[in-house]
Parts: sequence; structure tokens; C-alpha cells
Amino acid sequence: MFNSVLIVCTGNICRSPIAERLLRRTLPKKKIDSAGIKALVGHSADPSAVLVAQSHNLALDGHEATQFTATLGQQYDLILVMEKFHMEKISHISPEARGKVMYLGHWLDKREIPDPYGKSQEAFEYIYQLIEKASQSWVEKLIE
Repeated sequence: MFNSVLIVCTGNICRSPIAERLLRRTLPKKKIDSAGIKALVGHSADPSAVLVAQSHNLALDGHEATQFTATLGQQYDLILVMEKFHMEKISHISPEARGKVMYLGHWLDKREIPDPYGKSQEAFEYIYQLIEKASQSWVEKLIE
């Protein structure tokens, strides 16, 4: 059983905060956090991510970007990543964690979720929809 989940993206200001808050909302009894491979440590969520989340009644208030470390990786039962690059970096930083790393989009044919950073609000909306769909597919597995 997975009681703790860490969601990882690159900067920890766009994709992973959205996924973290979506999963927290639907799985309130589980420990769910997020981090970045190249985190913008201490930064709040990207303004475009905040806007798209708000448009879906999801708050990213209080988010602060956190750097992924081997120590952090050891604290979670499951680590969900957005891209192959994240999986490779985690394997390098924390080889012992590799066995518990999967794509957030695993149940969507192992689909990667591209980075919307610096792109249009429409791109953020598209990514939000992907993250929401991927997160919902994990909720179904995590509550079984």
C-alpha cells in the first residue's frame, strides 16, 4: 500500500504543485508532497499555474519549491514523475529509489506530461487537463 507519494517535475513550480494539490484534495489521508529535479527552491507556484488552478477551483497558495534529494526520496512509498528525464535524474541522485518511481501518466499509456513553463495560458490549460486525468487514474489505484 502506498501511504506517501512524492510528485516530481523540473522546477517544482508548475506541474508537480498542481498534481500535489489535486491528489491531496482527493486523498486527504495520504502524505502527498512535491519536489523538483532542478527546483527553484523557495519560489511559489508559477503565476500561470496559479491561474489555471484557480480556474478549476484548486488553490496553490503557500506552495514553496523544494529540491529533490536522495534523503527526500527515501521518505516516500511512491514517486511520480512527469518525464523520462526526471526518472533518469532520480535514478542518478537516488539509485535505491528507482524501484518506486513511475510516471504520473503511467495509466495513460505511460504518457509524459510536457513542461508548460514560459508557454501560453492555453498550454497551461492543456497540461492541467493531462495532470487531472493522470491524477484521477492514480486515485483509482491508490484507494484500492
